[in-house]
Amino acid sequence: MKKFLCIMAGAFALALVSKPTVSVADTSARKVADIRVVVWDERQEAQKTAYPNYLGNFLAEQLSAAGGFKVTSVGLNDPNQGLTSEILDNTDVLVWWGHQKHGDVKDELAMDIAKRVQAGKLGLVALHSAHFSKPFTMLMDARTLEDVEKSLTPEERKKAKIITHPARRSTVKPTDPKTPNWTKIVQADGSVTVDVNLPVCCFYTVHAEGLPSHITTLLPKHAIAKGLPANFTIPHTEVYGGVFQVPTPDATIFGEKWDTNEEFTAGCAWKVGKGRVFYYRPGHETFHVFQQKENMTIVENAVKYVAPRGR
Repeated sequence: MKKFLCIMAGAFALALVSKPTVSVADTSARKVADIRVVVWDERQEAQKTAYPNYLGNFLAEQLSAAGGFKVTSVGLNDPNQGLTSEILDNTDVLVWWGHQKHGDVKDELAMDIAKRVQAGKLGLVALHSAHFSKPFTMLMDARTLEDVEKSLTPEERKKAKIITHPARRSTVKPTDPKTPNWTKIVQADGSVTVDVNLPVCCFYTVHAEGLPSHITTLLPKHAIAKGLPANFTIPHTEVYGGVFQVPTPDATIFGEKWDTNEEFTAGCAWKVGKGRVFYYRPGHETFHVFQQKENMTIVENAVKYVAPRGR
């Protein structure tokens, strides 16, 4: 059943639709304690307003300087879109920055990433607009189907027929039904049909005039919150407003509010299969969000948290 659900998640996700600045170290010489990190970036020219050498390269440089990481920076325009099988085979955590070119990412590459996460071989940290990235949405689809399975009794699972409906990847209205959602129908013979609307992975509003946001640490004892204050302010960032249409997180670690009374779940973590996924909302490529110490601390902690167990 679990294998079936994973296949279904990947299949429906398919319907949706500068070289490295830090070299990959020889793995034979790598310290066991070092977490192997690849930062993936679609590399928009607009990023150079705040990050002259691209945002992904900046993140890689900061993580490398933090210690305990072996970091590679790759981009959409690199061979195999920056993620060859050899690179992925030698990666513990993938940090993903995407915004305007989600559709350019190959479906087979995104499915490979999602399968590696589900197998517990790779962790994913999705930043800001990566809520619409193919690896993230595929993993949210897969987590939805895991949640559907858990909602069934052991006997129902044996006979269940799962029907999935791909999500429309766009902003939603407050009056729209929250996704994911599903309806269970028990037939006279005891068989079960489950009609599943997969998650939109979006919210109600977005605007990018650079308003300040106020972050609250909701789970101060969580590993990703280590070293973070109870509250801090990001001077300029994009606004996301409304309910985040994703599966219920295992942990909502940070909350975010604006003086306009809009609010959002700023930092969420899930287990998908045997792997871990973390999403951090603050960003937009033309603001200096990741040049702020607190935000980089969250990225560093998240990389450690989602790394495969034993790393």
